[in-house]
Amino acid sequence: MEHETKDIEGGRASVEVHSEEEAAMEKTFEDTAVPSWGKQITIRSMVTSLLLSLVFNVIVCKLNLTTGVIPSLNVAAGLIGFAMVRSWTALAEKCGLLKQPFTRQENTVIQTCIVASSGIAFSSGTGSYLLAMTPKIAAAGTAAVNVKELSVGWMIGYLFVVSFVGLFSIVPLRKVMILKYKLSYPSGTATAYLINSFHTPKGAKLAKKQVMCLFKSFVGSFMFACFKWFFSGGDGCGFDSFPTFGLQALKQRFNFDFSTTYVGVGMICPYMVNVSLLVGAILSWGVMWPLIQTKEGIWYESGLKGSDIHGIQGYRVFIAISMMLGDGLFHAVYMVIVSVKNFMAQQSQQRHVNDAMEEEQPSGDYDEKKRTEYFLKDQIPNAAAITGYILLAALSVGLIPVIFHQLKWYHILVAYIVAPVLAFCNAYGCGLTDWSLASNYGKLAILIFSSWVGLEHGGIIAGLASCGVMMSIVSTASDLMQDFKTGYLTLSSPRSMFFGQVYGTALGCIMSPLVFWFFYKAYDVGGQNSSYPAPFANMYRAIAKLGVEGFSALPKHCLTLMIVFFVSAVVINVLIEIMKKCDIKIYKFIPSPMCMAIPFYLGAYFAIDMCVGSFILFMWERQRKKSAKEYGPAVASGLICGDSLWGIPGAILALSGVNSPMCMKFLSYSVNTKVDGFLHG
Repeated sequence: MEHETKDIEGGRASVEVHSEEEAAMEKTFEDTAVPSWGKQITIRSMVTSLLLSLVFNVIVCKLNLTTGVIPSLNVAAGLIGFAMVRSWTALAEKCGLLKQPFTRQENTVIQTCIVASSGIAFSSGTGSYLLAMTPKIAAAGTAAVNVKELSVGWMIGYLFVVSFVGLFSIVPLRKVMILKYKLSYPSGTATAYLINSFHTPKGAKLAKKQVMCLFKSFVGSFMFACFKWFFSGGDGCGFDSFPTFGLQALKQRFNFDFSTTYVGVGMICPYMVNVSLLVGAILSWGVMWPLIQTKEGIWYESGLKGSDIHGIQGYRVFIAISMMLGDGLFHAVYMVIVSVKNFMAQQSQQRHVNDAMEEEQPSGDYDEKKRTEYFLKDQIPNAAAITGYILLAALSVGLIPVIFHQLKWYHILVAYIVAPVLAFCNAYGCGLTDWSLASNYGKLAILIFSSWVGLEHGGIIAGLASCGVMMSIVSTASDLMQDFKTGYLTLSSPRSMFFGQVYGTALGCIMSPLVFWFFYKAYDVGGQNSSYPAPFANMYRAIAKLGVEGFSALPKHCLTLMIVFFVSAVVINVLIEIMKKCDIKIYKFIPSPMCMAIPFYLGAYFAIDMCVGSFILFMWERQRKKSAKEYGPAVASGLICGDSLWGIPGAILALSGVNSPMCMKFLSYSVNTKVDGFLHG
């Protein structure tokens, strides 16, 4: 069983891809020539990557600005990329224009480009640390040195400066990670088996059915999003405010809002992720916040706005942050310990060479020899990688202080000296567990650099900007190594993989700010009651504020509650790890503190949507397990794509001043009587 995962602001959303390696997979492709690395990169693959990168940037941007829960999109990228190019080649073949067949290596390059681009959409900070710099997220009266207005120009420039450095930081270790230590990189492995299966005769037939299934769910989701728009003409109108469990529950954000995006995300994420979200929502919005609100005027000043950090909002934000930091710090320390321990153990192991004849060897050895041969065929010189890192780091040291004058050159230099070590730890740990901790390292950078610079000198902006530097390096390093593993298993050249990462990163650096800007201008991004609340922007701002001001700004007893939840998150994780070591299966049913923390700020609505997705998949598996396994990811991907892409025409309508013609709103009987009396009055 393989697990394909995506870092969710230090958390984890996974899609399980069940795959069994067939004996000697490469024998299936024995008669298929492997193209040179230059021919693995084609014009059609670059055009396909460009189009799908735009689609996936829209999806990730919307998810960033709504809840921050982003599932792994590797399967969808591989499947949709296969569908587009296969459709084109089939048409070209009928017309007699096909010059080069579609290979799994080309499919791998497309998937690499798309995932690299959507990875930038995640690590770019448009929904977190960059948005947190704006006056809209900052409290009223904040000094000018601690706010920065967004603009497309400097955002694109900043991303180009910081996003490529991580690619060069880990390249020299590719052979050590993939060949010597044979790290599994479950996401990369699962994606490779998926692509390999597409290009076998049996896999191609299944892929066609999956594509049709994806297309149907995509169209249905898009049309339903369009239908919902007609009833959303005003604040609190439409299906988003449907009082599924009653009006009082709606006030506490407990409702099903008919979001097919999060129904699809729920079908992709494991059951325990969705259950953890729901448990966190019940604990916070069902128990804690109603109790704390009874202390208004005692624990905090009465009459404060719901978005004021000194009131109830402070408890919501900082308790969520404490849980995330507790979970993130535990896993960061644990992962470093595990990585060092495994690294030292593998260093001490002696290599044993099997001298048996090839025909007496297990069938898997044929695959390994073939893959190793092609993995070593096209080398990326280590000198070029080291030189590239030094030059790009020097460029960043010179340019980032120009964009953010709060940061000095020596701050950036220290970050680039430390970053390769953290990048190795993250890439190595990701190879063992499929867990990327990029955003946790980013949060630590915020605390360190914001306190180093200080409030008077713009420590908030300095901390947020340094977060981007650290996140970009650590995230792209683990992503690249995942792609090297995928390339190793599909006989794709390391050079074509590296090119795909560079091309996808460049696309992401341009598309991510542009797509975000589209949403930013069309909607009330970051608003308390907005459809795009951008929860992590407020949280990252709060972390930076904590770094420069300490705990003095917190409402009464908030620090005590933070300590309790921080320790609880650590204890829960320690308990889980002990149970794993002792093989006590009950650990699988313990909620994740990271996932529990997310609804502390947002409410239960998206957790309910995701649990509905889990319930659909569960019932499907009970009725037809094989069908659910084969078509579940395709249906989920279609639901996510269709609903997310409605954001583009919806934004165009909003920018054009076109409003929904109707408002569907639910009122209590007494309020409705008063409204009727007023209207007839």
